[in-house]
This record gives sequence, structure tokens and C-alpha cells, in this order.
Amino acid sequence: MTAAYFVTGTDTEIGKTTVAAGLLHAARMAGLSTAAAKPVASGCQRTSDGLRNDDALALLGECTLALRYEEVNPLAFEPAIAPHLAAREAGVLLDVEALRGPVQAILDKRADFTLVEGAGGWRVPLAGEAALSDLAIALDLPVILVVGVRLGCINQALLTAEAIARDGLVLAGWVANLVDPQMSRLEENLATLAERLPVPCLGRVPHLSQATPGAVAPYLKLAALGR
Repeated sequence: MTAAYFVTGTDTEIGKTTVAAGLLHAARMAGLSTAAAKPVASGCQRTSDGLRNDDALALLGECTLALRYEEVNPLAFEPAIAPHLAAREAGVLLDVEALRGPVQAILDKRADFTLVEGAGGWRVPLAGEAALSDLAIALDLPVILVVGVRLGCINQALLTAEAIARDGLVLAGWVANLVDPQMSRLEENLATLAERLPVPCLGRVPHLSQATPGAVAPYLKLAALGR
């Protein structure tokens, strides 16, 4: 039995990779084979091996399949700007077909548990009128939504969930990532999210000083994806 999901978030810098790597770690600890893809990444560092992205490296580190970096992150750009702008500056056509083939190759490896992590939120632009959400649609993947819990997150979460549903995809679950440990009325906000997002909450990740995959995994409920 294999399962694959597309991981998106309510915004950028809200912990998609932290949660995705935690889910992969939890799957590994459960004895499952794991694979991941970060099809496009900007803000990469130049190394002797080429451009490398910290998020993609974190995902690769939780893969049990023997994958090369270029398989996990086929399109890497150095400027820390929106991917479609970075691609344009690099003279690269960033469209769905450029991303679909490499991701499908990862999916075809048939790991027990595979995650495809997007960039930013659901409607991050690609070339022309396309968006990264079109890749999830083309791959027909159920979606895991990472909610960066801070002021304004309820609106962002509900709008994202509505967009996913309108696009014809299944929202498989959501994760509350407490990016603002000082958020006022935290419990009330989490209760509102639970009431209005009609899918399982896969976990509540506190603000951790060291948010390693191993530290995050205990706060996630992988089994809830099967509901």
C-alpha cells in the first residue's frame, strides 16, 4: 500500500518543511519506506556540488530510498525571491510540465509514504497564468495543509481549503504549527480551525527551539491520514 500527498501552507515561512520532514520521520519510525520531492526551490546556496536548498536537504535526509539531490529538487534557484521571478531571471520556463516529470519519477518509485512539498502557499505563480497548485492537480494528489498559527491564520486556512476543494482535490488533513508562541486566545483559535476545517488535524506542533524532524514527529499523528 503506497500513499502520496502534496504539502502546502497558508503562507511562506510557516513551517511546511518542518512538518513535512516530521511526517517523513514518523513514517520511517513506523517502518515505512519514504521519498520526497521539492520540485522548485529558490533561496539556494552555491556549493561545490551545485545549488542546494536547506528545505530540500531536510526532506532528502528523511528519505529511506536512495535518491540523488537533483531528483528531489530538480529546479533550484539562488535568489531568495518568488520562484517564477527567479526562474525568469535564470531564463528557465517554470511551467507544470517542467515539474511534473521529475515529481512523477519520484512517485513511480512507489515508496510507502511520499510527500511533495510546494513553495509558499497554494497559488504561488508559475510561468504564464499557471500556479503551483496546477502541479498538484496534474498529479491528482491529496493535500496536507500546514497552518502557521498566528493572527490571521483562520482566514488564510479557510480560503486555502476552499481553493483546494474548488480545484477538485481532497484535503486529507491539516497541521497546526504554532509559529507565534505568544498568540492571544490560542486555544479558541485552534478550536475554530478544528470546527471549520472538516478534515482530521494531524497534530499540533509547538514552538520548538530545535525543530528537528525527530523532535517534531512525536507531535504528529500519521494514522489520522487514514480516516
